[in-house]
Amino acid sequence: MEEVVSFLEQRLGERYLGLREDRGETTVWIEPSAWVEAARFFKESGFGFLSDLTAVDYLDRVPRFDLSVILLSMATRESVRMKTMLGEEDPRVSTLSELWSGANWFEREVYDLFGIRFDGHPDLRRILLPADYHGHPLRRDYPVTGPPTSVYR
Repeated sequence: MEEVVSFLEQRLGERYLGLREDRGETTVWIEPSAWVEAARFFKESGFGFLSDLTAVDYLDRVPRFDLSVILLSMATRESVRMKTMLGEEDPRVSTLSELWSGANWFEREVYDLFGIRFDGHPDLRRILLPADYHGHPLRRDYPVTGPPTSVYR
């Protein structure tokens, strides 16, 4: 990971926020503006498999959302988690779907459930909920009972 840290510090400068290793898992923190650039570096460094992309809502924290992607190197059997933080007002980051086509579906799910937008995404629309559904149910401020609905009689 020394090469990774060296590159990130040199190339990204202040947009590289740090690295944490815990119980064999490496997490790299990146500014949203460096999201695609850092992901491209990892892909070119052998982390060619995007395993997961998801978000977490920390309602009372600023910035509110964590966005994370887990990348795997099949050759070295290593993984790295890349994370960024997004604010509550208009949370957005550039899409990774141009690097990994499978990111398309993960990003649509995160958009659908958290309302995080992915700039440049080829088809950013709901994937699980109806197109006319209001709200994003995995946000911590979403009503537990869901939106008011009319009962069909």
